[in-house]
Amino acid sequence: MEITHSLLNDLLARLTGPSGLLYLSQDIDPEELVERLADRHGAPQTLVLDGCKDPGVEEDRGAGLLLPLLEDRGETVMAWAYGGQWIGAGSARDTLGDVFPVLAAVPRQVGVPAGVPGRDEDWVDRLIAVTGWTTPPRRPGLDWGRVEARVGTRLPGDYKRMVETFGKGAFDGYLGLNQEPWTDLREDGLLIWAGTEHEDLYCWRTDDGDPDLWPVTVHTFDGETVPFDCSTAEFVCRILLDPSHPFTMARYFDTHWFMNYGGR
Repeated sequence: MEITHSLLNDLLARLTGPSGLLYLSQDIDPEELVERLADRHGAPQTLVLDGCKDPGVEEDRGAGLLLPLLEDRGETVMAWAYGGQWIGAGSARDTLGDVFPVLAAVPRQVGVPAGVPGRDEDWVDRLIAVTGWTTPPRRPGLDWGRVEARVGTRLPGDYKRMVETFGKGAFDGYLGLNQEPWTDLREDGLLIWAGTEHEDLYCWRTDDGDPDLWPVTVHTFDGETVPFDCSTAEFVCRILLDPSHPFTMARYFDTHWFMNYGGR
């Protein structure tokens, strides 16, 4: 059975409430189910492979998904963070020992204090906490000398830490973090470090000689430029946490995550 976009929506809708477990028809290929969810939610985390639980799995990495499966029934289980939920998919044994495709969901908690932090915050550390990021750095040891030579300038330190920590992907599956700044708006004095599904471009105004003092400027889809007196990581934290921010994402999700696109 082909897993279409509408079928996947129907299956997810059958997961009633914040928690749920579905044993699906054996006509559904669990590998295809995982692939379709990865297309939508990014690279998954492995919870169970060939019947063996990943020993590094903790509650903050989706381990709660194994509880509906009584842990020992999972054959292959993958997990995705999505807002206030963990979504799991793969295959598991039922009470009779037969293997079926499964789809599961459990609540996801991220222990971050409410509200917008103060100006003296370590904004990258705050961003790690806000997203519940627990995986190892995705791009440690990246050769920034080469990157900066291609771009033609030094780059802000917090941006480099963000790329090294999170790698390729998008905050809340919406704000895509560029792994190397785009230079399309260089004639306007702007370097582009991120973009959104709505085609807004998040940039730096590069007039100052010190990259760590470059303010963020948003170049909107309709050509407007909106300046903000803050750094890269601070800007992302504020739009995730502050519902009154003009480019807020806080109105759509109470719990935030980073969608990992996989690779390095």
